[in-house]
Amino acid sequence: MGSSPVRDLLALVSRPEVISFAGGLPAPELFDTEGLRRAFDRVLSGEEARRSLQYAATEGDPRLRTALAAKLTGRGLPSGPDDLIVTTGSQQGLALVTTALLEPGATVLVEEPTYLAALQRFRLAGARVVPVRGDEDGMDPDALREAVLRERPAAVYLVPNFANPTGRTLARSRRAAVAELAARHGFRIVEDDPYGELRYRGGALPPVCAFPGAEDRSVHLGSFSKTGAPGLRLGWLRAPEALRRALVVAKQATDLHTSAVDQAAVAAYLAETDLDAVLRRLCDTYRPRRDAMLAALAEHAPEGSRWSDPDGGMFVWLRLPGEVDTAQLLHEALNRNVAFVPGAPFHAGPPDHATLRLSFTTYAPDEIHEGIGRLAPIWHRATG
Repeated sequence: MGSSPVRDLLALVSRPEVISFAGGLPAPELFDTEGLRRAFDRVLSGEEARRSLQYAATEGDPRLRTALAAKLTGRGLPSGPDDLIVTTGSQQGLALVTTALLEPGATVLVEEPTYLAALQRFRLAGARVVPVRGDEDGMDPDALREAVLRERPAAVYLVPNFANPTGRTLARSRRAAVAELAARHGFRIVEDDPYGELRYRGGALPPVCAFPGAEDRSVHLGSFSKTGAPGLRLGWLRAPEALRRALVVAKQATDLHTSAVDQAAVAAYLAETDLDAVLRRLCDTYRPRRDAMLAALAEHAPEGSRWSDPDGGMFVWLRLPGEVDTAQLLHEALNRNVAFVPGAPFHAGPPDHATLRLSFTTYAPDEIHEGIGRLAPIWHRATG
């Protein structure tokens, strides 16, 4: 198994002069450091400190699970605290689900392209990863139906909202179709939703797990990393009872429980914070950054290029014209103090080397225009 090119790039682009569109990093100036500091002060004082610094239940802090259940219910997925397990980032949730669901040789269907770390996790488990074609509205249900009949998968993995890497959103009708296929054919739905609250345009869609037929066939993964702070490494999963028992056992064998003091602090933070105001601030900051990225591509991308127009999230997916290999362009880009992620590693099947992923959340609009301007001559020379 190869290492993640995104992780490798982050080690190369830490110099302040580099404009990096590589990592899906939240803007650090938006971290609510004062609110989190007050929350940690509360849980590290008096009797609360003794509780927060002790071993804790594998399932997670009851106060945090109650808050998360209310959040999910408000987003259209009715949930109770006992439906949830707190994880060390949503990536651990994906690892636990993989452990519980996938034997070596089991088949997982994914949209093409898809989240790189999910591909790594499935391959590490010895699973067969089979791509399913999609378009601007996400995974194609006709293609999914054909793949289900042909492959008899154990699971279908989706990032339905502003997907990593493409920025696509799965249409409402397609969400219903996925749930209906799961009910009919018996596969599990693994719904990874770290970006769903970062919406800049249009109305929110119900989670796939909320559609009829998905109730007992689905796992929903969430994260505090994109709307809170990734350094806390806090995520969660929602799963039906029979599967949840296996997930708890898998987590016990992995780390006993997620950091109790971090859970307690985030529970305290959520209890005293206007989350709607936090999300408005994030979206009001990221929306013009997305718009700046799209405007810069319209100005600088070579003729014949195609790129996504995401309703939210962190990413724009770009395909350059012709048969260029974007991995070969990365070295020159780094010499110009700008970075992106080549698209090939995001493909489960034969890769499209002319693709690349750009993240727009970390930089102000003028810096985004500057970075795309640095990339423009590289792209134009490569595409002739």
